[in-house]
Amino acid sequence: MAKENNPRIPVSQQPFQVQKPEDTTAIGGTISIEVNEKKVSVPFGTTILEACKENQIHVPTLCHHPDLCVAGVCRICVVEVDGMRTLQTACTFPITSPIKIHTSTPMVRKARRHIIDLLLSEHYGECYSCFRNENCELQTLAKEYGVDSYTFGHITTPKFDVDRSSASVVRDMNKCILCKRCVRTCIDLQEVGCLEALDRGHETHVGTFLDKPLAEVICINCGQCINRCPTGALRANDPSDQIWNAIDDPKKHVVIQTAPSPRAAIGEEFGIEPGHSFTGELNSALKRIGFDKVFDTNYTADLTIIEEGTELLNRLKKALVDKDESVKIPQFTSCSPGWIKFIEHFYPEYLDYLSTAKSPQQMFGAITKTFYAQEAKINPADIVTVALMPCSAKKFECNRPEMDSSGFKDVDYGLTTREMAKMIKEAGIFLPEMPKSHFDDPFGDASGAGLIFGATGGVMEAALRTVYELVTGREVPFKNLNITPCRGFEGIKQASVKLENCVDAYKFLEGVEVKFIVAHGTANATKVMEMLKKGELNDVHFVEIMACPGGCLGGGGQPIPTSEEIRTKRAQAIYAEDESLELRKSHENPHVKLLYEKFLTEGPCSEKSHHLLHTHYTKRGKFIS
Repeated sequence: MAKENNPRIPVSQQPFQVQKPEDTTAIGGTISIEVNEKKVSVPFGTTILEACKENQIHVPTLCHHPDLCVAGVCRICVVEVDGMRTLQTACTFPITSPIKIHTSTPMVRKARRHIIDLLLSEHYGECYSCFRNENCELQTLAKEYGVDSYTFGHITTPKFDVDRSSASVVRDMNKCILCKRCVRTCIDLQEVGCLEALDRGHETHVGTFLDKPLAEVICINCGQCINRCPTGALRANDPSDQIWNAIDDPKKHVVIQTAPSPRAAIGEEFGIEPGHSFTGELNSALKRIGFDKVFDTNYTADLTIIEEGTELLNRLKKALVDKDESVKIPQFTSCSPGWIKFIEHFYPEYLDYLSTAKSPQQMFGAITKTFYAQEAKINPADIVTVALMPCSAKKFECNRPEMDSSGFKDVDYGLTTREMAKMIKEAGIFLPEMPKSHFDDPFGDASGAGLIFGATGGVMEAALRTVYELVTGREVPFKNLNITPCRGFEGIKQASVKLENCVDAYKFLEGVEVKFIVAHGTANATKVMEMLKKGELNDVHFVEIMACPGGCLGGGGQPIPTSEEIRTKRAQAIYAEDESLELRKSHENPHVKLLYEKFLTEGPCSEKSHHLLHTHYTKRGKFIS
């Protein structure tokens, strides 16, 4: 018989005993356990960490992230389990029989403290000068466990050079704690695989292929690694100092466009719970900072729908009427620069399936330095265009050499949500207390269709609102224009809309069931592309792909932390704002109509619009204007 535990001896020091459960629990049922002497029931196979979270019992973690697979490498989440000689990691321990768990015994606290001390001994730099100061998980744990000195010493000389080669992501491996969240994000979540743990033992570090600079490997600039890094080892390439210099230069006319996703998330940087949009308050803050004009990216999102929708209809006509076998269908969206970089790296032979329409960001830059400069009588050489985006890949996109169709660099700087919040704080502004104000003309009014670009499925939904009405003369048959099959966080969504009673110009589409696919995250993009390779998309007409999980609202420049719950709340904020607007269809935007009347007079997909608003691709995966 197994001996009973001696209550006078700490559990961790008692001999190991195999505990026989009092009752046999079938797989798939529930198990009764004790956590800190509290009796609870959990489903079979639940980890100790999950059980504790569900019962509001705090267990610290570092390597764990709700978006990622379990790793169990940091050991911060160790707990005591009765009958086990050693501490167990809560994130990797599946509960398969009744057990008693202790999360804050003296041995647990000492073990966690020692782990933190060891991590800090290899962590170079000072907290006050780190961009993650006050939002660093290692710093938070050090404070929580009373670490006020370096028990095991502290390195004073950096071991690695800071990699600033990328336009989007800066890597400082001197701050890395080897939690491998970035590796799991890149390999498992995004299926890109440009980061990996290299070498062994004390020499282990996270690096790229042959330790090359990030700009020379297959990084797609999505920044998802940044959003899951617990320290300051990864950050976006911040241009805010150059932007301040431009604002302070009286010769420069500095304009900023703001995308919908940052507006739905920036409040989190000021302590506001996720799910609140601060569009009006942000407009006022940006004007007070010193931007000469504050414009709405949703304006060119509406413009994107007109150009991309027209391109789709043209492709369908060529394929169905003209029997042109060179036309590539389905048409893939081209708004996400991370997705563009992904297909260039991994599927360059399928670039012809991409829409040639530029992203709303780049369309805005081209229109600002041509039409706006002309109307405002400003030398485009004196205009500085800034784009507030949720995305670190937008920094790479605006720096692509072919993005100069205006005759100048179309967008000068890409700014993330986090960087914008920092600038606002630097100006002494508390965003939630700002009064609301409108965008500036002529790019102020935009539709709800442009707004929902921020969520996965939003581009597809916006396109369908316009394309269906242009083809049939009627509104899309979904209650309150909410095309629900496009919404949600399912990895790949498929649906269709049948075209009936088409107007004369589109009679060739009569009875056609337009099939579409929505996917988010490049792991799901891989699945869609493999379907295309196998010929499984032959009856599909339109495909939306966003590089980031959740779409733009989960972008690499959004507030940290991120999780599916947080992304869901941001999406709710975007959809609520859409429903509050009177204008909800891109083709009804009066300012877009005015642009075609006064400037793009030959209409969508004309020679002039193609020059300014579209790109073309070669088989080598390189843009040609």
